[in-house]
Amino acid sequence: MKIVYFTHSLRSCWNHGNAHFVRGVVRALVALGHDVDVVEPEDGWSLTQLKNDRGEEALGKFFRAFPDLNSQFYRPAEIEAIVDGADVVIAHEWTERDVLASLGSLRRRGSTFRLLFHDTHHRAVSDPTSIERELLQDFDAVLAFGESLSDVYRGWGFTAFTWHEAADTSHFYPRHSLHREGVVWIGNWGDGERTEELETYLFRPVQEENLPLTIRGVRYPENARARLREIGAHYGGWIANVDAPDLFAHHLMTVHVPRRFYVENLPGIPTIRMFEALACGIPLVSAAWPDEERLFRKGDYLIAHSGDEMRRHLRALKQDAGLRNELAERGRATILARHSCAHRAAELIAIVEDLDAPHTERGAA
Repeated sequence: MKIVYFTHSLRSCWNHGNAHFVRGVVRALVALGHDVDVVEPEDGWSLTQLKNDRGEEALGKFFRAFPDLNSQFYRPAEIEAIVDGADVVIAHEWTERDVLASLGSLRRRGSTFRLLFHDTHHRAVSDPTSIERELLQDFDAVLAFGESLSDVYRGWGFTAFTWHEAADTSHFYPRHSLHREGVVWIGNWGDGERTEELETYLFRPVQEENLPLTIRGVRYPENARARLREIGAHYGGWIANVDAPDLFAHHLMTVHVPRRFYVENLPGIPTIRMFEALACGIPLVSAAWPDEERLFRKGDYLIAHSGDEMRRHLRALKQDAGLRNELAERGRATILARHSCAHRAAELIAIVEDLDAPHTERGAA
């Protein structure tokens, strides 16, 4: 099967978590014998920001870690040639509107490829007018990264399949370290979507427990960096996603702080960092979120319903090596059993087969 994926960027993961997933799922699809082309805009925002932040040499991290992956730059005028001969075309929700329009036009005019829209954001709820639904009318289906988001699209009249993010277990696995200390949190600041939550579930508990804290991520405003200095945290800015497993290996534990929209408006959707951290075998404590799809088992990670409970969990993990080992083993086992990019590649092929089946044979979308 020939698959073409339009992504915002494969090369840059600067404030672009979808790059993590696309890299892993493309490699898994290729391992299954499929032909996958990834295309991205030459002047994509994430790629531009990475170059401005760390220079051209930062791209070396990607090419060294993924010698088997590459993406080609495209111009809107080249769309028809790019998808020629494709069986499946997937467009991520960051894809430019004129590209979406061109793909829809090709499908409407008789192109036989299956056309899928991949949504990995909360805009459909937080800013529904930003989803130009008329551009999706000729798409065969939506791939949404949570059932609650699938339901939004179904309510708009689209066929939608739930396709959760996952960990690339060929890169995200436990690393050996002679010394582990403190807490690590890898996450971008965002747009005020979890400012209070980070204070409640990370900054204050770590400060009160006097635990060393390492923070990596981008778009931290000066007031946030000042708060990190106040609590003695080490802030290192952007980290290449391929370096995250080694960073996890030097810390005792990590924390998951979901964005507010995914708790209140799109329940059941964790960040991809949760999958990746558990794959690396690092004990994890999460601020409470509704795991409505039962992605994880009880005991895969600890849950904190308040700042005080987070503080108690962090203290317990610091003091109890047995608890740390139990969580690490159990959480990783769940990822290997259910949430690798290999699982998602198989799910994608099953979705395409379902779309290709006669209507009377299809399962529920």
